[in-house]
Amino acid sequence: MHYRQLGRTGLNVSVISYGASPLGNAFRTIDEGEGIRTVRTALDLGINFIDTSPHYGETRSETVLGRALQGVPRESYILATKVGQYGEGKFNFSAEHVTQGFDESCRRLGTERVDVLHIHDIEFADLNQIVNESLPALVKLKEAGRVGHIGITGLSLKIFPAVLDRTAPGVVEAVLSFCRYCLNDTALDPLIPYFERKGVGVINASATGMGLLTDRGGPAWHPASPEIKEGCRRAVEQAKAIGIDITKLAIQFAVHDPRIATTLVGTANPENIRKNVEYAGAPIDFEAMARVLEFLKPIKNHNFTRGRPENRDPLYP
Repeated sequence: MHYRQLGRTGLNVSVISYGASPLGNAFRTIDEGEGIRTVRTALDLGINFIDTSPHYGETRSETVLGRALQGVPRESYILATKVGQYGEGKFNFSAEHVTQGFDESCRRLGTERVDVLHIHDIEFADLNQIVNESLPALVKLKEAGRVGHIGITGLSLKIFPAVLDRTAPGVVEAVLSFCRYCLNDTALDPLIPYFERKGVGVINASATGMGLLTDRGGPAWHPASPEIKEGCRRAVEQAKAIGIDITKLAIQFAVHDPRIATTLVGTANPENIRKNVEYAGAPIDFEAMARVLEFLKPIKNHNFTRGRPENRDPLYP
């Protein structure tokens, strides 16, 4: 396993990390014991960064993860969770609620402290509230020694500079972006030098586009357009027909960029996490990658967006 610095946090994170949303039944109903074995397998394989949220399964992910981490030495992993989103369509970014939500997350996770605390999916928030209320509340938790570092997450890309340009240096130390740095959508790429100048670490998630670049395909709730779904499905089939594992290439594509500290991979299957770690460490077949990128060219950087109207990215094309 290789490790990289997360911005200026001082945290040395594994290039592939564990996203615990599947523990909350995000993609299928899981067996809890299998989920716990997956977490333990990830740790055994050298993954040291684990990310969750009370939103995933309406607290189920945090609860199962807390059970999985019982008895594991606290210094052996870096733990991140989130505040602000607590279920489908359930948001509260007030100072009181993010503080209370953090306390509740800690109880479920069996800890008094987390290494990274994110404000979750801020495209659904009034960004004035994020800057003037939510972030100051997290700063207080950090000053109290209960939070190591502060981050923000979201699908839209415009929200990141909209917040970072209005906060003091060092307040926001990490961003978590998903579905915007993968084989079919690299719109995050032009923002990375901006994050580097700000000293902000980049966490990438959903290297397969939340399942689009897999044999199974995206879940029924996936927000992508029919054109994106069909383009990804066709590329998966074209790659498979010539013996190319597109999921393997998707993982490799994401972890290959040294500017991205870590890429979150979500699964509740021990064998899948084992495969993903193998993919991340295997030599890249650049010829195969070029073929797959050609397959995906018709939908390259086609995107989907969400959130408050003022926080949505323009749709392309």
